[in-house]
Amino acid sequence: MIASKWERRIQRAEELTAAHPFAAEVLQFYRHIAGFQKALYAYLESSRIEQAHGHESNHRAAGSLPQHLNLPLLLPRFSEFLATVEKVAPQPLAQPAARLKAQGKNQWETLFKSHWQSAPSFQPTSEHTEGLLAWMFLQPYAEYLADHSELAPRNQALAVCPFCSGKPVVGVLRPEGDGAKRSLICSMCSTEWNYGRIVCPACGEQTVEKLAIYTASQFPEVRVEACDTCHYYIKTVDLTKNGRAVPVVDELATIPLNLWAQEHQYIKLQPNLLGI
Repeated sequence: MIASKWERRIQRAEELTAAHPFAAEVLQFYRHIAGFQKALYAYLESSRIEQAHGHESNHRAAGSLPQHLNLPLLLPRFSEFLATVEKVAPQPLAQPAARLKAQGKNQWETLFKSHWQSAPSFQPTSEHTEGLLAWMFLQPYAEYLADHSELAPRNQALAVCPFCSGKPVVGVLRPEGDGAKRSLICSMCSTEWNYGRIVCPACGEQTVEKLAIYTASQFPEVRVEACDTCHYYIKTVDLTKNGRAVPVVDELATIPLNLWAQEHQYIKLQPNLLGI
């Protein structure tokens, strides 16, 4: 059942909160956000979005996401989301949520339209708080659309999402034969697609000597994959080492790996859902 993926994310956040106290605040906030996203996803399921659009699951070309924004369905739930953020978020995010809540539906509609059009290239950061809040709220909607669409055939060698053209937020190594196969997970709609094992997803560099890998003993299943050509990095979760890991959650929890990358002048390819 697709909805169970939200439960796995929340459960994994609970496990990592106990294992990594330094990430407790981030993970506790994520648990609240994921709980709301789970409820919103269930609401979308019950509302039968596809039927409301007058068609069943269709082939959609990459980059077609902006065509499918259902404002009447989404706007009534945004106040509840902002109230949740206002209650559980750190002050730098709680205060903007309160201000945005007071502005009302006209402002929300403008924000949604603007964000949705730019979603594939959006870089969520703590400085752009309104965009970050819109990102958190709309992400399960994008994920719902991806889950209920049949992707048209496409060259999966490209390092952008085959559904929405978003950038990957985390890589995954899954068991295959005697080794592991690499895939990438979209930061916006969570679509996962295959990608070359020894290729930089930012610039396409394939020279092994220019592709640095860093691991830390406290996170044996997560590693930094950095490129000395373009100086971007992405974290990759190795499920052959820990099958219980949930990539989008383990990526959030491994904050010291971000610090190592920053100290070595690497830039994160795509910030995660919380703007980190």
